[in-house]
Amino acid sequence: MKNAPNADFLIFDLGNVIIDIYYPKTLAYIKQQVHPKLHGKVETFYLTDFHLDYEKGLITSAQFRDEVRSYFEMDWSDQFVDELWNSLLGKIPKNRIELIKKLSDSYQVGVLSNTNEIHINAVNLILEEDHSLKSLEDIFGHVFLSHEMNLSKPDPAIYLSMVDQLGTSPERVVFFDDLEANVTSANKVGIQAIHVTNPQIIFDLFAHV
Repeated sequence: MKNAPNADFLIFDLGNVIIDIYYPKTLAYIKQQVHPKLHGKVETFYLTDFHLDYEKGLITSAQFRDEVRSYFEMDWSDQFVDELWNSLLGKIPKNRIELIKKLSDSYQVGVLSNTNEIHINAVNLILEEDHSLKSLEDIFGHVFLSHEMNLSKPDPAIYLSMVDQLGTSPERVVFFDDLEANVTSANKVGIQAIHVTNPQIIFDLFAHV
């Protein structure tokens, strides 16, 4: 897709599309806090059932923190669990915010993200501190979060639910995601899905908008 897409809705993933994220940073940070015998568990942390349940909003933040403490056999405070959990969050570059605002003149823009309450609170704080914005809703007309939908990517159901809530048809939606599995699944339900393998892709696509 070399030219700006023929669509009504542009929907963006958050991680590594809007906000920079660093999974290795968090894994390294956790390894500093736990016994070396638990380093194997650190590597599979993001694959745990309780993480997936939290992403779908099937457990509360309090329950998630308890699961983290139990999993790593540590008596961490709620605040420290949140600090570890949010350590993967980087910056939201100003030029991405400016691009979204610019695109809002020609398209309806939104977010579809696999995320959770603790991360979203932190993302909104980053928006406020760095860009004087109170929340994602300040720049996106549509915000779809996995933990509020009780669904997660790449389940086709989350894309179909989003399209239904937008009141449109899949082919009128362009979706940007950094994970190939999510792009493939979105394409299968008829959405124009684009794999964001580097941040410049979106800027190049909309260079003449």
